[in-house]
Amino acid sequence: QVQLAESGGGLVQAGDALRLSCEVSGLTFSNYGMGWFTQAPGKEREFVAAITPSGAGTYYTDSVKGRFTISRDNAKNTAYLQMNSLNPEDTAVYYCALKRAGSDWDDRRSYDDWGQGTQVTVSS
Repeated sequence: QVQLAESGGGLVQAGDALRLSCEVSGLTFSNYGMGWFTQAPGKEREFVAAITPSGAGTYYTDSVKGRFTISRDNAKNTAYLQMNSLNPEDTAVYYCALKRAGSDWDDRRSYDDWGQGTQVTVSS
């Protein structure tokens, strides 16, 4: 069975940095794209970043460009999200997801497997 496990969230102050990790098991990790999404209270789950199976291509939503970096280590079956210059608007539960099919990297419907999420809270 496929499992995704996020870690690295926490409570930080504005301007701080965090690195989230997502360890994947149950499949050949290097065959699949990976994405990160957020869900804040009362809002839909929204796209943050994605990375192609080899790691050669990346995609970001406009609000995190220049601050966040997605990466992956296929030897460790792990995807990462480096989050710098955090602000209170980044507060949300962060989910990693595995992309089996679909043409749109920023569409949640393109992703088939999801982790349980990790809470990121940024105080003013």
